Amino acid sequence: MYNRIKDLREDNNYKQREIAEVLSISRSAYANYERGIRDITEQVLQKLADFYHTSVDYLLFRTDIKEPYPESEKLKALKKLDEK
Repeated sequence: MYNRIKDLREDNNYKQREIAEVLSISRSAYANYERGIRDITEQVLQKLADFYHTSVDYLLFRTDIKEPYPESEKLKALKKLDEK
């Protein structure tokens, strides 16, 4: 997983600092994710997947299909509730 998030960052020409800002963490904390020194939380994985328009399964090497899954009906309904 750590190599995949690093590869995605580099393939998209982002600096560690930029991804750290997206995640609201320090650059050194993000660097520790890429090195495998720090465990990545579920919330961070979800943010990274959303940011890179992919799935958590892709980040975890559970699939090689980069495209994200279609949004579930339940999630769509929850988002509508949040908008109100």
